[in-house]
Amino acid sequence: MPFIEWNAQLAIGHAQIDSQHQQLVRMLNELHDAMAAGKGRELLKPLLDRLVQYTRTHFAAEESFMQQSRYPQYAEHKGLHETLTRQVVELKQQFDEGSKHLTIDVMNFLRRWLQDHIMNSDRKVAQHIAAAAQ
Repeated sequence: MPFIEWNAQLAIGHAQIDSQHQQLVRMLNELHDAMAAGKGRELLKPLLDRLVQYTRTHFAAEESFMQQSRYPQYAEHKGLHETLTRQVVELKQQFDEGSKHLTIDVMNFLRRWLQDHIMNSDRKVAQHIAAAAQ
């Protein structure tokens, strides 16, 4: 069973954002599977690097959609992205330095954040984009 399963609750109705969210879910599952299997840093590091980079790419795309549709809570939503990016970059630096290990607590934090962000904040963005397009 996957660590996080893509389902209808996570779909927000915006094809490109949903596709990117599915990719984030796949990457989080891949990182979790490698961690759970006891894979070493040599495998976990590139997976974590890819997750951090893809998250940045996804946030930039989402922010572009928000700007194009004049999303009224853009600054607040962008701030959520910046907070998570800062947290994940710190985690990655600690991991790279050997002072932090990937644990189930870290993975659960990432899963909760992704699910909550998609189902609450991102859903509002998709609804606004759809309404602005009409």
